[in-house]
Amino acid sequence: MSTLRTGRAGRAGQYAALACYLVFLAFPFLWLISTAFKPPRELGSLHPTWIPENPTLDNFRQAFDEQPLLQAAGNSLIAAVSASLIAVLIATPMAYVMARNRTKLSTAATGWVVVSQAFPFVLVIIPLFLILKNLHLINTLAGLIMVYVVWALPFALWMLVGYVRAVPRELEEAAAVDGAGRLRTLVSVTAPLLAPGIVATALFAFITAWNEFFFALVLLKTPEKQTLPVVLTHFLGAEGAADLGPLAAAAFLATLPSLVIFAVIQKRITGGMLAGAVKS
Repeated sequence: MSTLRTGRAGRAGQYAALACYLVFLAFPFLWLISTAFKPPRELGSLHPTWIPENPTLDNFRQAFDEQPLLQAAGNSLIAAVSASLIAVLIATPMAYVMARNRTKLSTAATGWVVVSQAFPFVLVIIPLFLILKNLHLINTLAGLIMVYVVWALPFALWMLVGYVRAVPRELEEAAAVDGAGRLRTLVSVTAPLLAPGIVATALFAFITAWNEFFFALVLLKTPEKQTLPVVLTHFLGAEGAADLGPLAAAAFLATLPSLVIFAVIQKRITGGMLAGAVKS
């Protein structure tokens, strides 16, 4: 009986900790939404409220009037989608080889992939800038996409190696026994099982590129080429004073694509890891 009570108490503690964590994560986003719909009088109030007393869309209108948000969002979308697709296309076959051939070289490569993620941006930005300058890719989306691919590739490779190792090798051996060739086995057996992992990896690469600021700030100079995170900084004045209402409205709009994409494909990420694994 005491063991049962202890188990329930532990489970209740876990749920309480999870609830606190969710509140911690949700607070900035909820406050952002509240700020985006508040008129200037409420934004300057000494007693702020969660729910706007007089909600308005003027902040959104002002944000679109002051900055080219649609153009910046289009640039971010092109860069993020291109980088995530290219990174996944390159990382998937590499991850399969590394996962299926566990040699010292592949182990060392995996370790290097993890270590490379700890490098700060400032260590690579100067040589990266010089390389792109020699290639005439400064102030171009193509150059930014190349940087995003290189930066997302190690993490994508590390994630996909884990997904490939989770696919039982026995399924491929059974397909070979049934007469399937190597290519047929990869396409019909392995690829469907890797689909959730590929989607999850592409999603993380997309979100990373969509939210990235530092590389875009350094490499993109003209306003028509800048991405959304860089354009958001234009709502800050020369002395650091923020145009809070339009900034909150623009930031709220900038978070929506990631939320929508994740909501649409979350079932594919979390479910069906072994769907189709049973031979008919």
